Amino acid sequence: MDISKGLPGDLFGGLTAAIVALPLALAFGVQSGMGAVAGLYGAIILGILAALLGGTRTQISGPTGPMTVVSSAIIATEIAYFGSLEAALPAIVVTFFLAGLLQILMGLLRVGQYIRYMPYPVISGFMSGIGLIIIITQLFPLVGLASPGGPLTTLFAVSSAVNHINIHALLLALGTIATIYLFPKITKTIPATLVALVIFTLLSIFLKLQVPTIGDIPQGLPELHLNAFSLMEWHDPALIIFTALTLASLGAIDSLLTSVVADNMTRTQHNSNRELIGQGIGNAVAGLFGGLPGAGATIRTVVNIRSGGNSRLSGIAHGLILLFIMLGAAKYAGLIPLPVLAGILITVGVGIIDYRGLRDLRSIPRADMVIMLSVTLLTVFVDLLQAVGIGMVMAALWFMKQMGDLTEEKSQGHMLPENKLVTLPDEQKWLSGHEEQVYIQHFHGPIFFGFIFGFNRIIREMPEVKTVIFRMENVPYIDQSGLYAFEDALTYLRQKGIDIRFCTLQAQPRGMFESIGLIPNLISPDKIVERFGDLTPLA
Repeated sequence: MDISKGLPGDLFGGLTAAIVALPLALAFGVQSGMGAVAGLYGAIILGILAALLGGTRTQISGPTGPMTVVSSAIIATEIAYFGSLEAALPAIVVTFFLAGLLQILMGLLRVGQYIRYMPYPVISGFMSGIGLIIIITQLFPLVGLASPGGPLTTLFAVSSAVNHINIHALLLALGTIATIYLFPKITKTIPATLVALVIFTLLSIFLKLQVPTIGDIPQGLPELHLNAFSLMEWHDPALIIFTALTLASLGAIDSLLTSVVADNMTRTQHNSNRELIGQGIGNAVAGLFGGLPGAGATIRTVVNIRSGGNSRLSGIAHGLILLFIMLGAAKYAGLIPLPVLAGILITVGVGIIDYRGLRDLRSIPRADMVIMLSVTLLTVFVDLLQAVGIGMVMAALWFMKQMGDLTEEKSQGHMLPENKLVTLPDEQKWLSGHEEQVYIQHFHGPIFFGFIFGFNRIIREMPEVKTVIFRMENVPYIDQSGLYAFEDALTYLRQKGIDIRFCTLQAQPRGMFESIGLIPNLISPDKIVERFGDLTPLA
């Protein structure tokens, strides 16, 4: 439904986003192990602060699938160590708070601009892995049983659960899933998740079904856990810092990808670094109140924009509406059956999986396919941040190999008459009568560490000549590896008494050469010309 921009649109967009966010916040809170109220706290606090201080005007923030999966693992680890949620709470609060601080630091260091360089196979594999984790970990709640743990543990335990299925729970969950997928065919005005939540909660209450429910939800405003820092036992500082970094990194990726979606819909440009600062402040404060960390939520952001949300006020309204609902209806939310929330989460997991990437597996380059599948499996069965890190390394190595091979292929030597390569017209005229005494090496592309093997081969196989000319007009960049490779090559050629000349040395490579003294120590400035035709004729 589209309505005019301005205050009415922001209020309606915020209301609609809050209605969509409510069941998800409850479900994510339950999945995390901290309780439904933690999801509400996170959605309210992060939703308001990120909207107010972030860099994307129409973004709706709150607990998301990926962030909840990581939070659940952190919470489970701390509870396993301390023995109970109450004892582990200080460590959990500090971890979430630290994650927010790290996001603020990312924004101050302007890390946001680098998120765009993440390769699609890594993003695709990661999101598909997150979707599978959500689906797998909800298999037991789907049938009315407590989840045994992570994905691998759950899969191993599935056979033992077959004889303990709660048929009422299963029917509620299946009805929830069917409603979420079928109700939009009737109307999209009312969010299907809310319809499913209300219908099957009421059905469970009126039929007095014996299924697990959310249970008591604390009413009133959340407690501020400032004493967490003094009560916390720093049993493993490295683990706390690493898990906080995992959350911060994932939240940054999740939020900025949603910011790009919002930009495409509103024809605006978000401020990525401000967005990270806003998300960081929101997550830090939410953590202090015992709320789940979150990020920019794509579905809620899209709903907000389509409903008329056009400014920060829509995100603030979304958070305030959730606050009013929590204060006035918390006791009723405790009656929601866990199988209904499991059904909602399974549809979330199904929606996160990247079907486009999976559909095109046979068509994309084999290396991309391997990266995508590797990241998916590592995400599900090992660790999310490690999956992204390994995927980035694999993608970078593959890219470097491709670029190195391409640069080597195009960077050809020109010497007459031994080889058959055609020289450029300006070279033919200049070489007249000296063809066997001169070797001209053309470079095409950056000279970086991925090309060093090929560069060394070029120098090693260079024929015996009196003069070597390096044509650099197509070299916009040279890194430290390339710089030192050139230093070694020039030293070697000078030792052999070869005259070295450079043609069209661009600003960045020249600056690098000058910075370590290659110019003038190994290359005399008068041996560097702007155009090939400016070279001094050979004697």
